[in-house]
Parts: sequence; structure tokens; C-alpha cells
Amino acid sequence: MAITIKDVAKLAGTSTATVSKVMNGSYSISEATANKVKQAMEELDYHPNAVARMFAKQSTKTVIFLATIEKNSGYSNPQLFEMICGLEQALSNKKYALLIKNISPDETPDYVENAMQCRICDGFVIHASVISKRLDSLFFEHEIPHIVIGTPNFKSHFCWIDIDNRLAGEMAITHLFRKGYQRPAYIGGKEDDNISNHRLEGIISVFEKHSVNFDERLIKRGESEPDNGYNSTLEILGKYNCVDSIICANNYITYGCVQALIERKVNIPGDIGVITFDDYPFSKVLRPQISVVDIDVFDVGVQAGKYILHKIKKPNTYVQSYITVPVLIERESTNKRETRLRKI
Repeated sequence: MAITIKDVAKLAGTSTATVSKVMNGSYSISEATANKVKQAMEELDYHPNAVARMFAKQSTKTVIFLATIEKNSGYSNPQLFEMICGLEQALSNKKYALLIKNISPDETPDYVENAMQCRICDGFVIHASVISKRLDSLFFEHEIPHIVIGTPNFKSHFCWIDIDNRLAGEMAITHLFRKGYQRPAYIGGKEDDNISNHRLEGIISVFEKHSVNFDERLIKRGESEPDNGYNSTLEILGKYNCVDSIICANNYITYGCVQALIERKVNIPGDIGVITFDDYPFSKVLRPQISVVDIDVFDVGVQAGKYILHKIKKPNTYVQSYITVPVLIERESTNKRETRLRKI
């Protein structure tokens, strides 16, 4: 059976992370520990594979992007595709190649460990949907250059960047208030949808600033799909006649919401105003055109590319910050006109 890095670590009385650091010449390992590891390698006649030895001293000029990318993702999650385009541009400008890996959260740690041992890349950009505590430990122990796009939902050592979705929620509700709407409902994603949750937090925070509670009955959750927007809107129309505006967590929910309002002959924006987030794929196609709090996800990809290149050059760099300021785009759907009698 072939000798592995785990065998070396066991004989030397260290962790596999320490063995890896010794092989890569890390300055953080004491001379005594390094000598123990080297002695164990000699006794076991352990030799890192040729690829790993070659890349220990030179760059691969490659960054791997890890995310779950299923069939039709370009339609169901166009923001991800736009983000990848921005990332690729930033990397190619510095003569780096981008490798895209479709992967699940459970598979990610093993893949990263194997890629690290073979040194097939210089660093990783990871979508927050595939991170885990095990992956966090792996990156931390092995000092692997990485940047996560999205805020981890647990305490971690990850370097990450994210859009300030809480601020986006604040901007959406503030706009509605300024246009004269006073009783909004919110249609969002499921309970574990962090983006939807953060946008809702921003909305609630504006209510709290005015010492007013946001009626929890007007918060509807479900899949981030048109059916959720449609059914939730019908429920709102049937139970809460006082609602004068609807904030939708994304364009897909918005599509179903608008269809329900049109079907029930509710005037937009006179009876009910509608606002959403992101400027595609439906906000410009729907009639009336939908006001949005837009996030430049292409720029998010560009920034991720710049951060990972900086991290590769200076491994001690630590990043945990929000980037890319949302922008309000006002269109017809919140341009309040003379209110008409609602027909339901």
C-alpha cells in the first residue's frame, strides 16, 4: 500500500496540515518540528507526487470556482453566470485561467484536499452555498488561498465578500415610503434562504427606526419561483385588503406576483406598488416595468477575482467585508398614480 501524508503525520506525531506546511516550506513551522517531519518522510521513503513537487515552487496560474451548477442554471440563477463572467475577466486580465467545478457541499472538502495535494490550482473562489465547517477547518489548517462569495451562516475562519442585502432591503422599503406606500407585504424565499432573510432584515430595521412593527402576517415564504409569487399574492389579496405594496425577494417571485395582480385586475401602481431586487431577467420585460434595487453581480465577480489574486500573492491577507453598493432604479411599478377601486 502506498505511503500517504497521514502515515508521515502519524510517525512524526503531527497533523497532516503540519506535514503539508513543511513540504511547502511554511515559515510558521519550528525547525525542530520540520526536522521530525523530514525524518519521518525519509524513514517511510515518502515522496510527494511529481505534480505537487513541481507546483510547490511555481504558480499554476489557475483558480478554481466551486459551486453547484445544475442543468438550466443559466435560466434559474442568471446572477451566478454573470458573477462567473466578472470573475473570469478579472483573472484573465492577470493571465490566470478559471476552472469551474460543479460540486455539492458534501463533495467539496474532499475535492479541495485532493486539488491541494496535487497542486492543480493556486487558489479557490467558492460560492457560499457549498461551504461547510469541515471545509473551513481544511482551509484554515492548510492556509489555502480562497475567497467565499456570500456570508457564511456559521462562525468561521473563511475569507469572504458579499453584497449588503440588508442595505438593499432598507433601500426598497424607504423608496416605498417616499412614494406614499404605507402597508407593504413581503414575499420571500424559504426559511434557509440567507439572501431573502437579509433583505427582510433590512425592511424590518426601517420599521423599527420609526418605532413601528412590521406585521408578520404579511411575510410570505416559499420557493424562489413564480408559483410562490402567484399564490402568495392571491393569499394577500384575499386576506389583507389594507396592503398597498408588495416587495418581492427576486424576479421569479415578482413574475408570479404581477401575473396574480393582473389576473385580479389590480392596478399597478395605483392600487398596489411592486418592487423587487436585481435588474433581470423579468423586471424590464413585465408591464408595467418593475422598480428594482439592483446589485451589480458582475462587479461582485470582478472583486472576487481581485481578492483571490491578492490572497495568492499575500496569503496572510484576511478579508471579511461587504462590497458593491446596491442602486435603486425607479420604474412604473412604484410611480404611484390616482388610486382606482380595486376589483377582486
